[in-house]
Amino acid sequence: MTSAPRPPVAPADTTPATYRDAGVDIAAGDALVEVIKPAAKATDRPGTMGGLGGFGALFDLKAAGFADPILVSCTDGVGTKLMIAIESGLHETVGIDLVAMCVNDLVVQGATPLFFLDYFATGRLAVEDAAKVVRGIAKGCADSGCALVGGETAEMPGMYAAGHYDLAGFSVGAAERAALLPGTIQPGDTLIGLPSAGVHSNGFSLVRSIVTRSGLGWDAPCPFAEGQTLGQALMTPTTLYVHPVLDLHHAGLLVGAAHITGGGLPGNLPRVLPKGVCAVVDGTSWPIPPVFSWLASTGNVMTEEMLRVFNCGIGMVLVVRDSAAALAHLAERGQQAFVIGSIVAGESADSPATLAFDELPELRD
Repeated sequence: MTSAPRPPVAPADTTPATYRDAGVDIAAGDALVEVIKPAAKATDRPGTMGGLGGFGALFDLKAAGFADPILVSCTDGVGTKLMIAIESGLHETVGIDLVAMCVNDLVVQGATPLFFLDYFATGRLAVEDAAKVVRGIAKGCADSGCALVGGETAEMPGMYAAGHYDLAGFSVGAAERAALLPGTIQPGDTLIGLPSAGVHSNGFSLVRSIVTRSGLGWDAPCPFAEGQTLGQALMTPTTLYVHPVLDLHHAGLLVGAAHITGGGLPGNLPRVLPKGVCAVVDGTSWPIPPVFSWLASTGNVMTEEMLRVFNCGIGMVLVVRDSAAALAHLAERGQQAFVIGSIVAGESADSPATLAFDELPELRD
């Protein structure tokens, strides 16, 4: 039997294959490290050992002044707020968001942020844009007294759309064993709210949906912030609460604290409360930033949904026993604050901690 003829074999491509041709530019990664080294160096603090470029970062807790330290760690990202940064080209502040989402979680446990690492992943590294992001991370670290000790830049062709990137952050702090938060929270304690700068870094899938509904572009004049584009206003970075919270704690005036992120007040404040108590919040006790009124009206979002998704103007809640002393302490340091409620007894000593609004905020225009 005669076999069928085989199809001709295409000549092999003898061009030398390179990593760069496959989509990964090692030289670009090296260039980024050199560009960001000064920004990272500027974040050094007592306890920092070494610098960028090693396989791991060292930190000396004794040099940082701790006698009986407990390490506290956390990791977070920025969510789909990154899509606004990418689509608008506004990369300068998203790194601050990344740091804030981590260090604000550390301080509610009484921990001083010590060091921070970031993970930046992209399909093809754009050194200029990446440098803007990392400089923002360095600024966030410097403003919170936290050293940027290292990170990872991953160039992964085929994983991300052109121009897209993702961010993750990891931070470690420490507290003296006897100074961990929360302390003993009890009925009669007062709730003090620290204002947010806006949406911060949660709920942006809903924000982007509402913006699409509005028909506005990122470069359109902002309907709720004069002199800014919509993109600029929504990219306002997350407030760093490290110094006011730790100053109050070190003064012996703080019993507990809650960082108000995704889930809003109802989803976050009960996390720091013990069984048998209820947080009663007056939703009319602080001014609502215009961005939330615009989102609620433009998206026809119900108040309960707004409170479940967004911080609605309060980015940090402090639980204090001596409210007069705490408010005076904050005011002396230029920190705006509002008494927003109190702790009362729950249904029983074993009932889970809850939150109730005695009045809901007015969110609609």
